Amino acid sequence: MFRRLPEDRRAEVALSFDGRAIVARQGDSVAAALLANGVGRFRTTPVGDKPRGPFCMMGACFDCLVVIDGVANRQACMTSVREGMKVQTQHGRKTVA
Repeated sequence: MFRRLPEDRRAEVALSFDGRAIVARQGDSVAAALLANGVGRFRTTPVGDKPRGPFCMMGACFDCLVVIDGVANRQACMTSVREGMKVQTQHGRKTVA
């Protein structure tokens, strides 16, 4: 559903999602990068284990929470990609240290 514009010539950034290598563009949010790579399920709900993905893309809904470099509860839509970043699906509720 989400595709890059053919004229997008920004530098590529390599990262991983759930252990799978993906490529993003410099300046992408993590959410945009995942969507462009065919990922629609970013987290599961604490009750019922239902899949969730980005809804608002502006930091208001918290449906895009992921684990980034071992830190849970990160909003994918509000976080820029960087080289070597490790992103994982967030399963259920995570506690804040």
